[in-house]
Amino acid sequence: MSDDAWVSLFSGGKDSAWALHRALERDLPVERLVTVHPQGDSYMYHVPATDLASLAAESVGIPLLDVEPDDFEAAEATDAGAQGDAELEPLAAALREIDAALPDGITGITVGAVESEFQASRVEGLAEEMGVDVFAPLWHRDPSTLAEEMLEAGFEILIVQVAAAGLDESWLGRRLDADALADLEALNEEYGVHVLGEGGEFETLVTDGQHMDRPIELEYDTEWDGTRGSIAVRDAWLGES
Repeated sequence: MSDDAWVSLFSGGKDSAWALHRALERDLPVERLVTVHPQGDSYMYHVPATDLASLAAESVGIPLLDVEPDDFEAAEATDAGAQGDAELEPLAAALREIDAALPDGITGITVGAVESEFQASRVEGLAEEMGVDVFAPLWHRDPSTLAEEMLEAGFEILIVQVAAAGLDESWLGRRLDADALADLEALNEEYGVHVLGEGGEFETLVTDGQHMDRPIELEYDTEWDGTRGSIAVRDAWLGES
């Protein structure tokens, strides 16, 4: 019997959820999810709707560790590299805590990075320091192909924040489906919007998927300032399986 124990970096968004899904498909024994909840802007982490990660974790059936650091003050940062290193520290402390708590420690970490060297290099450096593996199934994959694979696998993906030219208020609460993907590909041609939102153009929440036993149901309002916006969740619960 294997004593391996994997940890998934998990925000509830599509990229981290896909990395978790692929890890479970490969029978990697994911024993913990870890969610970092930034208090403000962040260079390293997905920010919106991370408070719903606990509902997603309940549906997935894997224990979740919440990491709640102080405000990173990312908006005032003048040195991106130093900022990224500072933001990594709360995650590093949490992973070391899990490593110490598990009988044989952590075997590996899953991460949903697609193209961000900024994020991936720091996670890889931390993993190397801890002597653990990294599973990054999205890394350098074609964005449109990845999105298609997520949809084919039955992922239900809700757009919860937008901040880019071409993405107006109508995108808030929109499902990422084949039509939305086609629109994003057109916006990529016109404005350079990344099809998976890798540049922060939009953020998502996975409300259902093969890795989840029950879907996340939401009641929300939208907040729009004329150029960017997000959904404001009024209530959230797990629906019927």
